[in-house]
Amino acid sequence: MKITVDISMYPLDADYKPAIKSFIKQLRAFEGLTLVSNQLSTQINGAFDDVTSALNICIRASMEQQAKVVFVTRYLNADLDIKSLPDID
Repeated sequence: MKITVDISMYPLDADYKPAIKSFIKQLRAFEGLTLVSNQLSTQINGAFDDVTSALNICIRASMEQQAKVVFVTRYLNADLDIKSLPDID
């Protein structure tokens, strides 16, 4: 099954940007995933086991490195084309 996940990371630190960049770079190292990042979140698309495994590894590493960090995720059991803008007309 293919899934799409939308995830936002909020390090509770004044210098939050390096932690977010590191998290996204870690996710990009996993093969078989499609990632699209913007100013608000990152969308990840791929096989269920690949996506959830990568997220578990990367979230755990971030939680071990940061004093406090919040993750907000939304999981969708659909294979969305996250690289294309939606047609809203």
